[in-house]
Amino acid sequence: MKKQHFLLAIFFYVSASLYLAVTTPISPHEAKIFYTSEDLLSTLMHWGYTFLGGFLGGFFGLRFFFVLSGFLAVSLFYEMSKRYFDKREDAYVATILFMFLPGILTATTLVNVAILVLPLVLLFVLMYERKSFWILPFIMLALFFIHDASIIFFVALLLYGMVHKDKKLAIASSAFLIAFVYLAKGIEIGGGPSGHFVEIFGLYASVFSPLLFLYFFYAMYRILLREKKTLLWYISFTALAFSLLLSLRQRVSITDFAPYVMISIVLMLDIYNKSVRVRLPEFQKRYKRAFVVVMVFLGLSASLIILHKVTYILSSNSDKHFAKQIYEPYYLAKSLKEEAVPCYEGAQGRRRYQLRYYDILPCGNY
Repeated sequence: MKKQHFLLAIFFYVSASLYLAVTTPISPHEAKIFYTSEDLLSTLMHWGYTFLGGFLGGFFGLRFFFVLSGFLAVSLFYEMSKRYFDKREDAYVATILFMFLPGILTATTLVNVAILVLPLVLLFVLMYERKSFWILPFIMLALFFIHDASIIFFVALLLYGMVHKDKKLAIASSAFLIAFVYLAKGIEIGGGPSGHFVEIFGLYASVFSPLLFLYFFYAMYRILLREKKTLLWYISFTALAFSLLLSLRQRVSITDFAPYVMISIVLMLDIYNKSVRVRLPEFQKRYKRAFVVVMVFLGLSASLIILHKVTYILSSNSDKHFAKQIYEPYYLAKSLKEEAVPCYEGAQGRRRYQLRYYDILPCGNY
């Protein structure tokens, strides 16, 4: 892949991210955070809305810091990729795969904690491999306070430190794990055997795209059996294993695990290259065809995210569209304002916060 193609892909990614951040109405999750939470996500949303919303637009103002975090994650991923591949072209391909993952596109343009965690995880791996150890405790501390599910990250660090005899890393990660237990932080575990195991596969398929997730699963398993196990693998594999085990008992939030599994794109491409380049050119064709098929499915998945508004408008049955919960309150508020109706009764759950954002209050509070 040539550099100009890579730069063109970056331009398209940035354009698509900005378009989605500007045009997508507030989601139920964002609305609830904006009006009911006082955590870091809500603080960043209010800062963006208050100081930047006037000239950037309300939707983009809410998401400004998260879009920047997404761009930072892509930049750090590229820097990390250059350390994993001898050929610069492989780093280009890995970064393109990463930034057009449906999970990355969605996380960059909708408020969520995953896109704040992702740059920190990438920075940690990058600094660890560069042996810039002085900054690692600060990154670990930030992850500890920002993301309760980062307990997965510290378990992975502990396992890596023990296996590779990195005593300092093992001790530091153990200290944070003890702090998690002492402060009763971390992922909530409960419930009995349930049917969420299949559901987690669907969630991962939506984050990666279906065929790419299958290859992710294969790559993790192959590295477990016979490949060199890097810190990156320990982080991704630990997150995958935890999510699958937890799904046997409870519904799993994909944002708890996505920041730790999406970074594995580097490992997946490395496994693919090893499978292809050890073979003679005439035996490489089926691998290259499979790669093209995977890329086509990834492109379709990314296009579905980017063009979701168009597909919602053109859908013959919008009630079953995945973006219904975003656009239905938006068009309802727009219709009420056109009819000069100042309030609306009957909104339940997070929908009432979405209508509140559009200045449509319950009639009893009007």
